[in-house]
Amino acid sequence: MFLATLTYDTLRFEYEDFPETKEPVWILGRKYSVFTEKEEILLDVTSRLWFTYRKNFPAIGGTGPTSDTGWGCMLRCGQMIFAQALVCRHLGRDWRWIKGKRQTDNYFNVLNAFIDKKDSYYSIHQIAQMGVGEGKSIGQWYGPNTVAQVLKKLATFDTWSSLAVHIAMDNTVVMEEIRRLCQSNLPCAGAAACPALESDVLYNGYPEEPGLRDRLVLWKPLVLLIPLRLGLTEINEAYIETLKHCFMMPQSLGVIGGKPNSAHYFIGFVGEELIYLDPHTTQPAVEPGDSGCLPDESFHCQHPPCRMSIAELDPSVAVGFFCNTEADFNDWCQQIKKLALVRGALPMFELVERQPSHFSNPDVLNLTPDSSDADRLERFFDSEDEDFEILSL
Repeated sequence: MFLATLTYDTLRFEYEDFPETKEPVWILGRKYSVFTEKEEILLDVTSRLWFTYRKNFPAIGGTGPTSDTGWGCMLRCGQMIFAQALVCRHLGRDWRWIKGKRQTDNYFNVLNAFIDKKDSYYSIHQIAQMGVGEGKSIGQWYGPNTVAQVLKKLATFDTWSSLAVHIAMDNTVVMEEIRRLCQSNLPCAGAAACPALESDVLYNGYPEEPGLRDRLVLWKPLVLLIPLRLGLTEINEAYIETLKHCFMMPQSLGVIGGKPNSAHYFIGFVGEELIYLDPHTTQPAVEPGDSGCLPDESFHCQHPPCRMSIAELDPSVAVGFFCNTEADFNDWCQQIKKLALVRGALPMFELVERQPSHFSNPDVLNLTPDSSDADRLERFFDSEDEDFEILSL
């Protein structure tokens, strides 16, 4: 079997190529054949933004660590799933990164939102320090739920992307809550929220026409993250088919999770194996060159992606979806309802029109904590995600 070799910091890594199989390869809602579309598969994977451990970046908080090696893998996976949302938002799912090809300003705007410096929207600095505000010391392990909650808070400052971020707790997605969040009817807040169009970039997924911009701001693009626990110490095999179907949906942002204390960003599957990008490589921090241009090759994984058996997946995950328009969200709801009818596929979460009367889930961002809220806040930001309701047969 063909092996691809990559060297970083004098460490040698070997990656297996895709197996010669008739099974389709699914990457974030796209279906490929290994026999006829291998180059397309690798180009799709390479085009995803790949965030790994870095070293020699400015100290977090001014006096903190200058590298996240050994502790930042889940934070990097959170960056990757959120970067995919921004790519879909500003560049489109069909966008591809080609080495040496000049990219648009929007591409560099997306990439700059994650660069390792304190003033980038979703930098390791911002994520780590936002975690401190929630009682998590810098360098402490984050679970999928924790990083999702922190990214939601950071997204409120990203007026350029103007995203509606919803985190569905209690294994329940409430359609009414999401529509209320996305149909905020907020007027467009000027150039920051409605960036100037580039000639080769579509606005919110559509070519611009008179009046279209005013209509589209009535639906803010949705990033939906669903933290789940799919078993006790290992994944319950009854959820495997449902998890696979999530990667088949065009709205898929992938899954963050991994093995205990070792996080990965899962972008698809082939057969019984998950396909993922691995953040566990330490690269030097990147700074703009003399021309102000940001060297970007190290942010794209240019070797065949890693694979692992689905059965090895840690049961604590967060599943992500992006709905650019209300029609996208309606289509996603229909797919989830159909998925409930698939034989042998146990639903991972419940989709309901309105919030069930037996629980109340206030938005953590607007929650003013007092003594009675302390346990709820701990639940939202629990670093090990131990107290999710356990899903079982």
